[in-house]
Amino acid sequence: MNDISQIIKETAEKIMEDLCTKQVVEDSELGILPRELWKTIVKSGMATVGVSEEAGGSGGSFADALTILRIAAKFSAPIPIAETLMANWVLSEAGLPLMEKPTTIASNNNGNKMMFIEISDGWTISGSAYDVPYARYAEAVVVIGNSQQGNMVAIVNPRACHIEHEQNLAGEARDHLYINNVHLQGEAVSRVREGNDNNLLYRGALIRAVQMTGALERILELSIAYSKERIQFGRPIAKFQAIQQQIAILAGEVSSAKTITNLAVKSFEAGNGEKQIMAAKIRVGEAASLGAPIAHQIHGAIGFTDEHSLQQSTRRLWSWRDEFGNESYWANKLGNEVLNTGPDYLWPFVTSMNSELVL
Repeated sequence: MNDISQIIKETAEKIMEDLCTKQVVEDSELGILPRELWKTIVKSGMATVGVSEEAGGSGGSFADALTILRIAAKFSAPIPIAETLMANWVLSEAGLPLMEKPTTIASNNNGNKMMFIEISDGWTISGSAYDVPYARYAEAVVVIGNSQQGNMVAIVNPRACHIEHEQNLAGEARDHLYINNVHLQGEAVSRVREGNDNNLLYRGALIRAVQMTGALERILELSIAYSKERIQFGRPIAKFQAIQQQIAILAGEVSSAKTITNLAVKSFEAGNGEKQIMAAKIRVGEAASLGAPIAHQIHGAIGFTDEHSLQQSTRRLWSWRDEFGNESYWANKLGNEVLNTGPDYLWPFVTSMNSELVL
């Protein structure tokens, strides 16, 4: 990690520690978006990390941006920072203006259907998108859809859309968005670079895997701390071998999640990370499946209550594992890719997961 990356990491941790409290997360489930947290994120330049300064961004690498997301997820930050970062990467590649206000993305992934139609004085956009993160709070929606000229992207004012409020298990906004013949000038619409529509799915899967890793780190820290505080039979439960064994298993799952996501991030930056991202989403989902029950077993009943912050992380783990493809989706996809390579290439396929990188 270079000096700039270390500064970004430390700044993100400081912001989250100061402004993303348990009460802030609870208030978000009541419909109160933490504006002060968002303003601080924007002021620090974190909404455009991963976009070069020449393109109007803050600079930094894709890995730096994902470090911000991992830390934000560790604190259960109830803001659309992941969606805004992803939107800005798409906008930068399309030559459109970047966004510093809360932004979300509606694309044709997940069975959604967005259609661009070119007319004499510009374009019209129509379609629907489901489970759009933070659509009700967004001040801009980056829409990606089909047209006769190929895949297109544009920035749409959410006030021109019909939004139905929904939420995931974590209480995060996952709204249904409907667009009906919204008119845009020609310069407001741009062509999506070939392959970027599929790339968006992989980016989203990697982002959720990184966020889940942050949440897993959090539940491990909470479990270790609680095991030292909770007294049973005259001593902390951390002294009991059964608890120590459970914490060791949880720590192993967290370590595995961090290792595979780090590999996926490096592979993606190197330009060839699809199978690593598939493996990361699968493995981190498995870690969540094993890790969340262990954390709740260690905490007992209090971990499920509003009084304790554990449930804020575990509910996000259960929600995020299904977004941008769950373990079954990616396992089938990865399995088909392995089968298509043939038996003679199975071992080279496995060993190439890491050999493509210069570490």
